[in-house]
Amino acid sequence: MPTFSSRIFARCRHPAECGGPLSNPIIAPRSVPAWAPAKWTQNFQAGHGWSIAGGNVGSSNLNDTSEFVRGTQSVSITTAGHATENGAGVDQANVQRLAAPALDLTGKAIRLLFKVSDVSKLRWISFYVGTANLANSFKWRVHTHTGTQNWVQTGEWVMVTLQWGDVQSASGAFSLSSSRVPSTTTGFTDMRFQVIDAGTGPVNVRLQSVELVDDTSVSYSEGLVSITFDDSWADVFDNGRPAMDTYGYRGTTYTIADQIGTTAKYTTAQLRAAQDLSGWEVAGHSHRGLIHEKRYDGVTADEVDTDAAGLRAWLVENGFHGDSFAYPGGRFGKTTDGVSVESIVARYFGTGRSIIAEDNREITPPPMPYRLRSLTGISSFANGLSNPANLAGPGGLLDRAQQSGGWLILCFHRVIDTAPTNSAECHRDDFAAIMRAINARGMAVLPVGEVIK
Repeated sequence: MPTFSSRIFARCRHPAECGGPLSNPIIAPRSVPAWAPAKWTQNFQAGHGWSIAGGNVGSSNLNDTSEFVRGTQSVSITTAGHATENGAGVDQANVQRLAAPALDLTGKAIRLLFKVSDVSKLRWISFYVGTANLANSFKWRVHTHTGTQNWVQTGEWVMVTLQWGDVQSASGAFSLSSSRVPSTTTGFTDMRFQVIDAGTGPVNVRLQSVELVDDTSVSYSEGLVSITFDDSWADVFDNGRPAMDTYGYRGTTYTIADQIGTTAKYTTAQLRAAQDLSGWEVAGHSHRGLIHEKRYDGVTADEVDTDAAGLRAWLVENGFHGDSFAYPGGRFGKTTDGVSVESIVARYFGTGRSIIAEDNREITPPPMPYRLRSLTGISSFANGLSNPANLAGPGGLLDRAQQSGGWLILCFHRVIDTAPTNSAECHRDDFAAIMRAINARGMAVLPVGEVIK
């Protein structure tokens, strides 16, 4: 059986590409995502000046030298384990700094680096900036635990960025407009990192850094959108591509290789037309439909590696240039034998896209490019953020990305000409209306791989 490393190699289409008839090219990610340098940093080293507060603190250590990834220490806080969903003072475990020198967050995003011991015991994490001991404040939801796929995983250091377009609420003298634009973005003296556990026992969170980085608006003044499609449905080519061609928009289609040319799916000729004539990125989703249905976290590491390697080889051998990948079912956790799915995908592709969008949108460059967020289920059949009327309406995600900064990745599956019967189906009229709304806002539209490059 081939080993992980041997599967990185694939047959050349032409001997000249290989340097000779017997050699093989290495198939590996072509892009290296950029790193956003911090404009202001708190790494929680000795003398950092932050404190612990809240009625649900079990224990804490403001100078914990037992585990860290920067400097020689981090902040550790363990909840008492009895929080309720009210999130009141008695439910909180806070790491905070009040009455500090004022910070200007105009054109800035907040980047957090932290680790959660057991996400099953976590209800949510929030972050606040404000003044007057947070009597005036803006609040972001950093992470909300769900029973399905979680962006924050147990026992790993993660980076989360918070942009103005994703502010959840305002209080006191601060406010949000109807299009979710904050009343001010400067003069903040207070910050709070807040943990609310699930009430089922203590959870430990280590906070390593709070940083300010340039937000998406610095590079894309009117916001950035990537329009993506999963599962290789041919109706996207028939009904979605023409609406995008109207404005010269280029998409990313994530391909299931062994379904190309089958009933209702793209043909190879259609994929080539999308790439060569409309400028699309033809990217990867799965080599085999059977593995796609099982999901990468539903099979072994060897099966994932075989599928990802075969997919990358198929793309190269068929002349497709995409370097992006979308996890089957959006699931990027661990294989059935405990190996990180992300680490395997990273052997072959430059990014990995999820379908998580509950709390925050992406930033450029993304701090975790193998865990890209996207909004999925965009359909009149859906409620909330994914309904086309809400997406394009006042205060919707297009408004937030355009007016307050953000990289909004939209994930469609089918674009049909009949009434949708599930949230994977978007009517072509709704799709065209979303394209018009993007164009009216003057937003940049780029394939995922081009954003990363």
